[in-house]
Amino acid sequence: MKSKFYSMLLIELLSVQCLLVLTASQGFDFFYFVVQWPGSYCDTSQGCCYPTTGKPAADFSIHGLWPNYNDGSYPSNCDPNNPFDESLVSDLLSRMQAEWPSLSCPSSDDTSFWSHEWSKQGTCSESVLAEHDNFQAALNLRDQNNILQMLANAGIQPDGNVYSLTGIKDAIQQGVGYTPFVECNTDASGSSQLYQIYLCVDTSGSSLIECPVFPSGQCDPEIKFPSF
Repeated sequence: MKSKFYSMLLIELLSVQCLLVLTASQGFDFFYFVVQWPGSYCDTSQGCCYPTTGKPAADFSIHGLWPNYNDGSYPSNCDPNNPFDESLVSDLLSRMQAEWPSLSCPSSDDTSFWSHEWSKQGTCSESVLAEHDNFQAALNLRDQNNILQMLANAGIQPDGNVYSLTGIKDAIQQGVGYTPFVECNTDASGSSQLYQIYLCVDTSGSSLIECPVFPSGQCDPEIKFPSF
């Protein structure tokens, strides 16, 4: 009798744990799809390190696909029992190395970056996008939205010159059909520069939407677009 009682108790505890994980991974309202300009990541007092595969292309690279709430908060680290498994994305690795490189120091093979993004962000939407689907969705979004070309169409080039923040936002909005959020950082001399672009995506991870809320932070009215 006692053994049966403990067995039933264990089943109930496991059921509750599974329910908590499922609830956490389902509880979000939209995604931020975030791309970063490598020139601005590197053009800081901290600097950068190229991945072991070599210098990435001079193009916007993926930072992540981040589940968020409409009130501006976000879930994180939702399932410690589901770590990043590189074998599940083996067919995507060449694209991930090209489009989702790590620039942090010391130099790496990018795996720690992808693992961090999956553990912190991806597990919070795993009921919708399993690991392979999550990385596939982010890669597809980047390929469907060529931010660098949209800016080039408006005469905005990564040449170290200064451009208006409004002009940058307008060029991207004209290209994607939705309002972007532009994040800036500062270079070694303290000048504001174009760092990251946020686009909002529906909970399927496939279609852009208008952002319910933007992140905090502001850029100067005129910002630098550094070369890479």
